[in-house]
Amino acid sequence: MFSVTRLTIGESRLELREELLTGYRCKIAPSRLNRRLDTLYRPPSPAPDCPFCRENIFSATPTFAGGGRICVGESVTFPNMFPYAEWHTVTVVTARHDGGTFSRSEILDALTGQIRAFEGIEGYKSINWNYLSSAGASIAHPHIQGLAGQRAPALAEHYLLQGARYMTRTGRSYWDDLADYEGNSPRFMFKNELFWYAHHVPLGEREVRCILPISTCEEFSSYTGPFVDGLLRVLSFYRDLGTYAFNMALFFDKSKNRNGFSSFCSIISRINPNATSTSDTAFMERLHFEPVILTLPEKFGQDFKDRG
Repeated sequence: MFSVTRLTIGESRLELREELLTGYRCKIAPSRLNRRLDTLYRPPSPAPDCPFCRENIFSATPTFAGGGRICVGESVTFPNMFPYAEWHTVTVVTARHDGGTFSRSEILDALTGQIRAFEGIEGYKSINWNYLSSAGASIAHPHIQGLAGQRAPALAEHYLLQGARYMTRTGRSYWDDLADYEGNSPRFMFKNELFWYAHHVPLGEREVRCILPISTCEEFSSYTGPFVDGLLRVLSFYRDLGTYAFNMALFFDKSKNRNGFSSFCSIISRINPNATSTSDTAFMERLHFEPVILTLPEKFGQDFKDRG
């Protein structure tokens, strides 16, 4: 599923990894952990002018064409005022400005709001989450975003195209073969109807992927429970490691077909917000498209299992 080239440069060890299906590459440099970029997590300060807090949300946010918003539990879903997709919604997860940790019901309600907002919408859909400013969130109040467009996001499109070619060539689903391969690897984390593992060629620090036995958003409702349970386990482990910020993207096919695509979710940890604005993303990630990773996926998978 991937190739590894190991180098020793001075006293530093470096791995060059490439995913064979897509050609995506990364560099894993565990010695860079000594830079200790991450700082202690400090909850965001109260923000009286936050548009997502309960006293402002129903006056500061837009409504759908019918004049309403979608409310499920504490979650509130509405159109994004500054869209970058043909369909772009925001779901405020909870009334609390500082999410910190999330309950099962809070995330379930937020995902339900997203699924309802997608009803009747065509295109390739994704559900996404930037949590905290160091992960790209412009508002600290926890919120997720739903996008739909006539073209799939670049990452999903690559897997759609290459996965279809894999099926034509082998007669098998790439995702089934991937789960079989990773199920016997040190990167395997757990299975709860869905398959969770530390991805072998990470796109970001401590990347965890979840493979779902579906392809479209319309099928997702049957699996939101185990998805949330698994997501909470991953986020809890991130927090045990001292990191709160993260990015998440859950990708779907446009329609159910025979190309062998399985919906998948990618989650990466990000450093906590810090006063110096130090980032864990630089030219290698943004311009070379070859992320520099600090944690070996095999070690991350084993550490997760050792936690019990």
